[in-house]
Amino acid sequence: MTRPTASDPDTSSLPVIEPALESAAASIDEADASTRPHSTGDGGTDRPGLGARIAASVSDPMLRILVTATLISRVGRGIFLTITVLYFTLVVGLPAHQVAIVLAAASAAGIVASLAGGWLADRVSARRVLLVVTTLEGLGLIAYAATSDFVSALIVAVLVGAFGQAANSTRMAIIARAFEGESRVHARAVLRTVTNLAIAAGSGLGALALAIGTPEAYRILLVGAGALYLLALVRLVKLPASVDAPRIAPTLTPTGSIARPDASTRRSRLAHSPWRDPRYLALTGLSAIFGMQFGVAEIGVPLWIAHETDASTVLVSAVLILNTIIVVIFQVPLSRGTHDLRRAGRVSAIAAWLMAAACLIYAAAAGLPVWFSVLFVVLAAISHAFAEVLSQAGGWGLSFELADPVQAGTYQGVYSMGYSIGATLAPVVVTVTAINLGLAGWGILAAIFLASGLGTWAIARRAAAAA
Repeated sequence: MTRPTASDPDTSSLPVIEPALESAAASIDEADASTRPHSTGDGGTDRPGLGARIAASVSDPMLRILVTATLISRVGRGIFLTITVLYFTLVVGLPAHQVAIVLAAASAAGIVASLAGGWLADRVSARRVLLVVTTLEGLGLIAYAATSDFVSALIVAVLVGAFGQAANSTRMAIIARAFEGESRVHARAVLRTVTNLAIAAGSGLGALALAIGTPEAYRILLVGAGALYLLALVRLVKLPASVDAPRIAPTLTPTGSIARPDASTRRSRLAHSPWRDPRYLALTGLSAIFGMQFGVAEIGVPLWIAHETDASTVLVSAVLILNTIIVVIFQVPLSRGTHDLRRAGRVSAIAAWLMAAACLIYAAAAGLPVWFSVLFVVLAAISHAFAEVLSQAGGWGLSFELADPVQAGTYQGVYSMGYSIGATLAPVVVTVTAINLGLAGWGILAAIFLASGLGTWAIARRAAAAA
């Protein structure tokens, strides 16, 4: 773990942070100008383009495998996300409340599977776990095409949700072992950039089914989405053995059988458990709370635009496109240096102020003339997108650096589980606050995001002081 330098400024009071994007980005770039270990492939230019950043990431053999596998499979994910709800409604014929039950059950299964995937990655080959769950997830997507009623849709959705989240936490465990320091956060940022690009491409393909509108079109694309997951296995099988947890040779009895672990061995494993690490559990909880900002983007903003402003609902698509562009362009550069605990804390605090501002600006868009509403929503969406980018960068750095390397997989499983819980609760929290309470509800959300982000900053600052 890279230690923060003694000259790194910090105080015992809350940081005074202006949520101005330009100054925030400038301070981040200045802090890591000399610490970036990865070449950008352009001889050290300050502002490499998107193509140069992707090319630089592919220069690392391990990351090249993960990037290409992610690129392939996430196109399938984009197809699935675009058509699945309408497939349930228009093709399978499920009413809205049954669709909600199916999606909620899939999310609940993902919570348990997130922890299970990380736990398994510490005890058996992480490569094999990832290959198995990715295979099963792909087959599950193909099985969606055969669903014909509520029960079959529920079973398939639960299985796909579980295997998908198990794959995510296993992938995080692999990143934790395959890379060190800043390269871990860099790898995570590159993979998120590629994920956004691939999902956007998959959404475009999914639009074909929406345009054609026949059950056959939906089913063919679902089969295609599953096939892309299976195609990604061609790359994942090339992962080296170094991504697996170190194997501990079993103790043999005098007769040659494997002895059960003694009490000291069991106590040693428990001592490295994330469930006995209150600091990491607090980080997980605060990150899960801040992660509900995805629910704001997916549920709160579309409903707010549609029901509380006079702007066209086309603005919803424009906001999503704007978010994707900002994430793709800025996730990698703004993630630099967040392996440093103080730096990760600072970007988390900046994200907190930006997200709080976004909530209040979204609220202010209601009841204004159309063009003012559009302007306010766009400004809020920009602040929201950069809050998302910075919160992810800070969270990744802290989740890796504060984890016990002895059980890296279990730690990443716990962290992923927290995000799954946040994603499950987000629709209810956003609806009860912003949608039902209006301006007051947006204010409550702003306070929640501000408190969780600054709480993360406090954890990072104390951890850096103790390092």
